[in-house]
Amino acid sequence: MLITEILSRNARMYGSETALVERTPAIERRVEITWKTFDDQANQVAQALMKRGIKKGDRVVHLMMNCIEWLPIYFGILRTGAWAVPLNFRFVAKTIRRCAEISEAKVFIFGEEFIGRVEKIQPALKNIVKNFIFVGPEKHCPEYAEHFEKIIEKERPKAPDVPINILDDAALYFTSGTTGNPKATLITHRNLEFSCIAENRHHNQTHEDNFLCIPPLYHTGAKMHWFGNFIVGAPGVILRGIEPKWILEAVSEEKVTIVWLLVPWALDILFAIENKDIKLENYELDQWRLMHIGAQPVPPSLIKEWKKIFPHHQYDTNYGLTETTGPGCVHLGLENMHKVGAIGVPGFDWEFKIVDGKRKQLPPKKIGELMVKGPGVMKAYYKNPEATRETLFDGWLLTGDMAKVDEDGFIWLVDRKKDVIITGGENIYPVDIEDFLQSHPKIQDVAVIGLPSLRLGEIAAAIIKVKPGQELKTKEVEDFCMELPRYKRPRRIIFGDVPRNPTGKIEKPKLRKEYAGAKESFKL
Repeated sequence: MLITEILSRNARMYGSETALVERTPAIERRVEITWKTFDDQANQVAQALMKRGIKKGDRVVHLMMNCIEWLPIYFGILRTGAWAVPLNFRFVAKTIRRCAEISEAKVFIFGEEFIGRVEKIQPALKNIVKNFIFVGPEKHCPEYAEHFEKIIEKERPKAPDVPINILDDAALYFTSGTTGNPKATLITHRNLEFSCIAENRHHNQTHEDNFLCIPPLYHTGAKMHWFGNFIVGAPGVILRGIEPKWILEAVSEEKVTIVWLLVPWALDILFAIENKDIKLENYELDQWRLMHIGAQPVPPSLIKEWKKIFPHHQYDTNYGLTETTGPGCVHLGLENMHKVGAIGVPGFDWEFKIVDGKRKQLPPKKIGELMVKGPGVMKAYYKNPEATRETLFDGWLLTGDMAKVDEDGFIWLVDRKKDVIITGGENIYPVDIEDFLQSHPKIQDVAVIGLPSLRLGEIAAAIIKVKPGQELKTKEVEDFCMELPRYKRPRRIIFGDVPRNPTGKIEKPKLRKEYAGAKESFKL
């Protein structure tokens, strides 16, 4: 079933029930819409787009922060048969322009936060983009754009008569660009439908569940986890803000049962509890049944501490990529707490293998590149046949992640292929060192990168963010690292911030550029 048809079914079955809530704690704003309103708004968006010439196969850029309008606009685009092109809200103007040009978008929908960036590129896009639509206060609407509310209020909430097949192309998702320029990933309607099914199979959502959505909706992660609720007509809460207090308030007041967190947010919650900034007795949290994490390796020490405070929580690690239409091609599984640290086993209807540089399958415990196969694999990198040929092989997807399989069949992520550090001929996998350092009681966050070395080729450097109120000296870190094998000990200790993108991944290219001139300091 098309996800647009699932929305129609939810409107018929649960029309008067709450579908989405938006909470903006910074301004104490809360709004909600029912399933019928959600469905009606998606139809109005579709009708407005078709009046502006959008037809099946066209592309529509969608550049907005998380908000109550985000999902109705997304579903409205899909109902026209056009491709939705959601963009990363951190993209600079130059990257936004590149994405619009690659997609050849005919309509560009954007929020108030992007006025400055869009104004810089609007003249250059005039020959491609026929209509700009602004979502925000009317008084801030640029002259070159139409105002969203004014155009949809004129439309009837009638579903457009556009034949869409489950195998039709549905969306272009640009990768995060953590290892290079973002690539346009072409996703089909079947990919989207499968995400709903797989997510629900993994986490057993029922109509009674409520999902708290904090990560950005432009990314396949958060939205595809919400799909598990969506397929059973269960509500979701969009939280605009990541303060620990706001997260727990939302869980308590909205009776949230499922929360997907990124590592930094989970750590912040633990620190706030540890520092008495948050008192759990002030919140109603008994209904919260599942906390799961994805988008990056998860330090086992984090989950150990979490379970001490929330012993009744189910937990899952979720692994996925934009190219697999989001999370779940590999996941730990609710029943496998004894394997915390592994990314898990193949998700529902997924296969995997670990391969060498010639794509030959490797035996257990050997490190190689993870390949996956399943109904979520993208169709292609749009307009990039070379990258497609390097990534897709008879339905199998090379993930770019190095991994190994243990004796029980569980997959352990070792690191990104491009992040492996080769020092003196030895391969170092930064995640190993990051997990180790994360267990230090004074360390809040850590990133390990490779820096140039005349003698060794590369050295491992650890960028460490210290917990608030703590002091940590280089010597203390060096002494702590003596437990590591000699070749794994970081030769450069740097105290500073650990930048992460909106989906929680460490921005290692940024760190490598910033610290390119750093010298070795660890004495071996």
